Parts: sequence; structure tokens; C-alpha cells
Amino acid sequence: MVGVRLHEISQSGQHPPASGFEAPFEMLTACHERVQRMLGLLERLRAHLKTQGCDEQATQAARDVMRYFDLAAPLHHQDEELHVFPPLLAGTDEVLKVVVRRLQQDHQAMEVAWPKARAVLLKVAEPGEAAWGGFSAGDEAVLDDFAGRYARHIEDEEQLVYPAAQSDLGAATLQAMSADMMRRRGVIG
Repeated sequence: MVGVRLHEISQSGQHPPASGFEAPFEMLTACHERVQRMLGLLERLRAHLKTQGCDEQATQAARDVMRYFDLAAPLHHQDEELHVFPPLLAGTDEVLKVVVRRLQQDHQAMEVAWPKARAVLLKVAEPGEAAWGGFSAGDEAVLDDFAGRYARHIEDEEQLVYPAAQSDLGAATLQAMSADMMRRRGVIG
């Protein structure tokens, strides 16, 4: 049986997103695409482990997922917490405020869920000398919980929150948002 094509996803950081920082909302959407790609890689990794075991390809895929959620995802959440959510919470749309507060709670829950998922992936990323015995039911549940937190979250941000925030922000604010995003990533000094 041919293994799952884990190598089709590039390593995070290897290729820049299609959108640049000069268009911050397009950049945020490109980050969501990356999140979905990394979650797809995680899903293929899990299938690969069941059929092929813990080989070098699986180890590299686990490292790629870990690298993305260790580095890029927290910066993305920070972008939203600093620049997207505050103007909406200061606005008058009460329904939108409820959505934004839930998204903030999602970020907190993702922060709690990630170390647990990371610990599971570490078994693959640094397998040691022990023979691969597979993930336990608890490990599988941890990975399901982590991955499952993203679908509605991304949809609400892209369909409701981003358009509302973008329509309220002027050119100078968008430029400042862009500069901050680059600064926090070390793109500019």
C-alpha cells in the first residue's frame, strides 16, 4: 500500500502566504488557509500512522504541524485580538459583539487545547527508540478536540467579523495594523 502523501504540504515558513502584510485582512484570510492546510496535514498524518506506522515522513509531518501551531497560529490570534476585535467590541452592533466574545473564548480554548495536542504529536515528532504502538483513544480525542475548534471559528471570522472590521477601519489604521503585524514577525525593525 502506498503511504499517504504527507509531503504535499510545504513546511510552515517555507513559502510566504499569497497575500502580503500591505493587505492585512487578506493576510489574515491566507493564514486561515494555512490553518486548514495544517489541519488537513494532521488528518493525513493520522491516517498514515494507522497504515504505515511512524516513519520519517510521519515524523516530519508532525514537526511541520507543531511548528505552525507553535509559531504562526499564536501570532495570527494576536493580530485578531489587537486589531480586529477591539473596534468591533467598541461598536454598537450587539450581535457582532456576542460573536467576537465567543471568538475570544475560542482563542483561549485553543491556547489550552494546543499543548495537549502538541504532547500527542511529540510522540511522532520525537519517537525515540520504542516501537510505534499507535495513538490511544485519549490521544485521538485530544487531536479531534483541537482540530474541531477551527471550522466554525474561521467561518465566523471570514463571513462576519473581518468584513465588519474592515469596513470600519480607515487607511491609516490598516497601515498601522500592517506595520504591527510585520514588526511582531520580525519583518521590519
